Amino acid sequence: MSNSDFALFMGQLLKKPHQVVALAPSSRFLCAEMVAGLDPDGGPVIELGAGTGNITRAILGAGIAPENCHSIEMNPEFCDRLRARFPRLNVHHMSAGDIGHLPVDNAQAVISGLPLLSMPTELQRAILTGFTRRVTPGGSYVQFTYGPKPPVARAVRDELGLEWRRSGKIWWNMPPARVYRFSQPVSVPA
Repeated sequence: MSNSDFALFMGQLLKKPHQVVALAPSSRFLCAEMVAGLDPDGGPVIELGAGTGNITRAILGAGIAPENCHSIEMNPEFCDRLRARFPRLNVHHMSAGDIGHLPVDNAQAVISGLPLLSMPTELQRAILTGFTRRVTPGGSYVQFTYGPKPPVARAVRDELGLEWRRSGKIWWNMPPARVYRFSQPVSVPA
């Protein structure tokens, strides 16, 4: 991360603490775990809470073409930085709760840098329901968390029938984190 990214991040954290709640941008180790398993030929990827672009850079580094990456960001200054840094990236200045209305179908994954646990259950429900509408069967919703429990409310997990796997602890992140991969079971025709 460049000094200007850190300065922008810290400035926005102070100005808009309700929008920027992370203590620090995601480390390269966390970013690598977030994008593990992406397939350059597997279809579009939707990113939530793109921030200054650390996870975006990892998505593109995994071979996803910028035209196939759709980054949703609520902060207009972060959107401007993303557009300047990644000119062919699809940057959507909108709430992640509106992901269900994003004009993208058959995405292979949603990669989230959002502070999901700090969000009301209704917003989590809107985000995860949107995920189920935009991702191909078997696709995943990838979310990191600093805590010991799944970062999606139990009520939302149960309603959507979500299954999950979690990574080991990523110690080289501030603070240490885990990555969860949520998916809906792929139904087998009878």
